[in-house]
Parts: sequence; structure tokens; C-alpha cells
Amino acid sequence: MSMTYHPFEISGAGRSGRFVFLCDHAANTVPPFVAGGDLGLPASDMARHIAFDPGAAGVTRALAERLQGPAVLSNFSRLVIDPNRGEDDPTLIMRLYDGTIIAANKSVDAAERERRLDTMHRPYHKAVAGVVATIQNPVLVSIHSFTPQLRGRPPRPWQIGVLYAHDRRLADPLMVRLAQEPDLCVGDNQPYTGHLQGDTMDQHALRHGHGHVLIEIRNDLISSETDQRAWADRLAPVLTDSLAASGL
Repeated sequence: MSMTYHPFEISGAGRSGRFVFLCDHAANTVPPFVAGGDLGLPASDMARHIAFDPGAAGVTRALAERLQGPAVLSNFSRLVIDPNRGEDDPTLIMRLYDGTIIAANKSVDAAERERRLDTMHRPYHKAVAGVVATIQNPVLVSIHSFTPQLRGRPPRPWQIGVLYAHDRRLADPLMVRLAQEPDLCVGDNQPYTGHLQGDTMDQHALRHGHGHVLIEIRNDLISSETDQRAWADRLAPVLTDSLAASGL
């Protein structure tokens, strides 16, 4: 008997904390209705950062638990369709990523693109909007992870990155607080910029004036459940302090 596919997971629905945790790239799932459940990549590639954000889901669930907030996690690979992109973004469905050709995406036409939007991307964002609407004065925290080194590029020095666009109300106090941690090299809008038109933070935080931040953790530091829980233990008081200092 086959399980019904769900494009998202809500963890801790009904919790009353102000933080809403999001994990856009929680899973490397390829639903059976997309290319027969196989993008044509070896398992080693599907386990890499190109397919999802390794470790991010565990950190997200644990942080949400510690800070008594709900969490929304995607359940489809970013290679199928990327929920952290606007619907008209050219990188919504990738054909090449970090040296790997995504064979099953080569011939995606407008109809298939719309089908993936309807069955995964839009339901995920509807779920995020629904959860955010249940929280009074919500503060959104999006958890991602990044690879220590892209192919053919120098190693990345940061253990953690704080990403933001023009609303720095939570990002600035968070960077101040993380700077107090002696063993961390903290990226300021690194390893990526924190603003893409139509991305998750733009859709659900910026456009509504909600406090928010996107946190990137280097994925080799959160490869085990123990590491994920340890980072959640570490970040929970840091986020609490940062929110208090922000005046949000």
C-alpha cells in the first residue's frame, strides 16, 4: 500500500512561541509522479547539498522544540523545484548545479513546471502562510545549510552565516551575539546574499513587516543527530537574546 505524498511537514502546530521556523530544503524526496521518482542522479549526488540542505531539518525541528514555536519543512528536493525561489525565477528548476547535470530537468516544459508548482511549491508556501497567520507578531527564522566547499572553489571559512535583505532588525543583534562566541567565524550575508526577489523570506516576512533572519550552518558540522541537537541547544539562547535586543 503506497503512502499518500505530502509536500510539507508541520512540526509543533499549536505551539505559542513567537518564532516560526522554516526549512525550505529539508528533504531530498523525489515524488513518484516526477520522472518516476528518479531524477537520473546517483545516490551520492542525491545525498549532496545540491539535492537538499543536509542536517537543516534536524536543527529546525530541535530549535522549534526548544523555543516552543511551530516549524514548516518542505518534503521535496530543491532539484525537483526550489521553494526558496519565486515562481518566475530562472533557477526555480535547475538543469545544472555544482557540476552535476540534472537529466530529468532537461526537458521540463511549461506544463510540467506548472504541475510541480501546483503539487509542491504552492502547497508549501500556503502551509507557511497558514502557520505564520496563527502567531501573534511572528518572527521568522529560516534554517539552511551550506557545503564547506563548492567544486573547484576555495574552502569556505565560516561555520555559520546570517543572511538578510534590507530589514536588519533581527540580523544585526544576531551577528553581535554570535560575535561573542569565540570559536565561530560568522558570515555577514555569506556564503550568499540574503535577498532574492520572491524567495521565502521575501514572500512571508519582508512583504508583511515581520522580523526575520535566515541562518546558514556549514553542513559538515550538523551531519549527525547529536550535532544537530547540539547546534539547536547553542542557537536557542542566542536567538532569544537577539530577539530581546532587537526590540521587535
